[in-house]
Amino acid sequence: MQDIAFPDLTEEQKLNPKVRSKVISEFSPLIKYIASRIAIRLPPHIDLNDLINAGVIGLIDAIEKFDASKQIKFKTYAEFRIRGAILDELRSMDWVPRSVRQKARKVEDTYAKLEYALGRPASDEEVAREMKIDIESFHRLISETASVSLLSLDDLGEDDSDMSKRNLLEYILQDEKDWPSHRLRYAEIREMVAKAIMTLPEKERMVISLYYYDELTMKEIGHVLKFTESRVSQIHTKAILRLRSKMQKIFKEIRS
Repeated sequence: MQDIAFPDLTEEQKLNPKVRSKVISEFSPLIKYIASRIAIRLPPHIDLNDLINAGVIGLIDAIEKFDASKQIKFKTYAEFRIRGAILDELRSMDWVPRSVRQKARKVEDTYAKLEYALGRPASDEEVAREMKIDIESFHRLISETASVSLLSLDDLGEDDSDMSKRNLLEYILQDEKDWPSHRLRYAEIREMVAKAIMTLPEKERMVISLYYYDELTMKEIGHVLKFTESRVSQIHTKAILRLRSKMQKIFKEIRS
């Protein structure tokens, strides 16, 4: 897919129905791909068409708000807006029970506490012991909280702060005067996240790389690593819960 040459379009042209229709048509496969990729890990009652419709709304929002002066490719910007709109739609459905979110938060807090004390990633056995449960119960808990990991990297907190609900790309797109008091650049935040990923245990780091960078499905990753799909899902969930606790710390430092 070639990038849309929005620098040559006026604001009026961006709002032109024919222009929108052309862009939506060209980006339709991307919207379906993103929606389908997210839907794979959702309960069957979630309608894929609802996610696709939300993605279209995200694309229209991208058309209206895209600013070529920020030196961001439109395709990159559109992907974030499409994904963000789909995740917003899922949040509005409130399909993850509050009890599951609370369990996930407890695991995150335990990871953060142990890894601060140990200076290294905590093992499953150490986390289970800290939570006063056996290892089988811990593995069941990780499986139960898998759904939360879908939103974790885009929803960094459950408070009312606007900052906690932004994805990292938004920091590079907003005006300088709107930056947090510490004025951390997107590149600096990205570097922090990259370092956090590098601290993950090897299997978790590999799953994150294959899923988010190589864009393999859980099933495909299972074939590569010779794990079952459910095992890959568990590894992914643990990685995200570790990363979420680290990223929350980063954003708390930005807010302070």
